[in-house]
Amino acid sequence: MAPETRSPASTLRRSTAALVAFWLLLAGALYAGFNWYEQRQRSALEPYTQAGGEVVIPRQRDGHFYLRGEINHQPVRFLVDTGASAVAISAALARAAQLPEGRRITVSTANGPRAARLVHGVPVKAGPLVHNDTTVTIGIDIGTDDGALLGQSFLRHFDVQILSDRMVLRPR
Repeated sequence: MAPETRSPASTLRRSTAALVAFWLLLAGALYAGFNWYEQRQRSALEPYTQAGGEVVIPRQRDGHFYLRGEINHQPVRFLVDTGASAVAISAALARAAQLPEGRRITVSTANGPRAARLVHGVPVKAGPLVHNDTTVTIGIDIGTDDGALLGQSFLRHFDVQILSDRMVLRPR
């Protein structure tokens, strides 16, 4: 029996197919690896609650601290702002949360004075932490439909500690 001889075209096709299969497998492995890494990084940036009831909020890539919560049972995404005197929300969010109009005030912002409304006695929840008698300023646009500032009218009822890469809120 004579050994089987392959034509150069057949060898080229097999080599090309093997090379394509190798690169597809490598691309799939890289995709899976990067996807796993990104998921791990994202979960490392999620707030979590420790056994003592304290909430740990990792600093996000933009340098801010964010926490999911509620205003009068309306879901919001808080930007924790220790320099803000009150919880601040947009008029649209106040309507969605069915808050009363409140009394007219003028607030000082980084962009100068602006008209707003002040409502007292609003239930606010930040993560698992709740304060049912919070003062909320209405009329400050945070840039997103569910965005709100979590200011001192809520934060002063908790111990706040800022470490290099995280913020810790502790019940008193």
